[in-house]
Amino acid sequence: MSVRNHASRNETDVAIIGGGLVGMSLAYGLLRHGKRVTIFDEGDQALRASRGNFGLVWVQGKGDTCPEYAQLSRLSARLWPALAANLQQDTGINIELQQRGGLYVCLDQQNLQQRAEMLSKMQQDADGDYPFEVLSVEQAREKEPALGPDIAGATWSPMDGHLNPLLLFRALHQAFELHGGALINGQPVQHIQPQQTGGFEIQLDNHSLKADKVILAAGLGNKALAPQLGLHAPVEPNRGQVLITERLKPFISYPTGHVRQTGEGTVQLGDSKEDVGLDTGTTAEELGKIAARAIRMYPVLKKVRLIRSWGALRVMTPDGYPIYQQSALYPGAYVVTCHSGVTLGAVHAGPLVDWLLGRDIDISLEAFSADRFPF
Repeated sequence: MSVRNHASRNETDVAIIGGGLVGMSLAYGLLRHGKRVTIFDEGDQALRASRGNFGLVWVQGKGDTCPEYAQLSRLSARLWPALAANLQQDTGINIELQQRGGLYVCLDQQNLQQRAEMLSKMQQDADGDYPFEVLSVEQAREKEPALGPDIAGATWSPMDGHLNPLLLFRALHQAFELHGGALINGQPVQHIQPQQTGGFEIQLDNHSLKADKVILAAGLGNKALAPQLGLHAPVEPNRGQVLITERLKPFISYPTGHVRQTGEGTVQLGDSKEDVGLDTGTTAEELGKIAARAIRMYPVLKKVRLIRSWGALRVMTPDGYPIYQQSALYPGAYVVTCHSGVTLGAVHAGPLVDWLLGRDIDISLEAFSADRFPF
């Protein structure tokens, strides 16, 4: 697929505000369609959700109150092998995608029963296209012998998986450069001005650039930028804290919603949810809860050394689901925001790019309009 280099440093086909996993996935898909793409990335001072994610390509339980989101997650999971292969072909980077299935380990019978009922309803809403199993303690240990005695069972989906998010980020950036993308880094966008003749002017501190289309993929920054384009992005931060262990011999075969072993042998522990504003720090109290839960699931972790921790902010809408919308006032301006930049990455690089280019797609995005939220 041919790609054009920039004819002018001051013009581009598509300007993407935000160089995280969402923005880079969109850029990769657009570049493969031959578009000139410029990404405006705020730099290291940005509150990057991409640096704190858990690396899951996760289906089970996503969209329990929104069938359209459940469908979108399943579609992206199916598209991920092709995206991983394309990135490796372009860059030589193996992002360590594994989709052998995933477990959600339950520590009490009530939680197991609630999940079984939730997944059964999701399966009905999907007309059966939602594979999962409810596993007893014995069945869960058959899949994962390291699980401890203090569990009630698990739910299992063959569609779940995980990857190395740092390698994914590196591959997307390398492919972006190889395909001729332009990156403007460390200069926050000051203003986006729709032009009377069509298109947009992106204004920085010391210069500006014209674009035919503009996509807001700036995470928490979308909240302030969206009104400039007649859009609405009521996103708020939600902090998650993560712990990383020393490298261990492989003993976890399948990722869970709380614990996964990476390709390099470290074990990642997480899944806290805290409304603390823009605080990206960590707390001993929350990290202690994360560690205690992980030890109940995998007792072998009790004597393992922890080597680092961090906090990062999810980008959350009021209902937790994405916003995909074109501006009615200024056609060609879009907002794209979600908190599942890894899971939905293959949709962002594929069908969503077709939507951005005005092509027909087989999925409906009406449920993801910000019109569902009051101004």
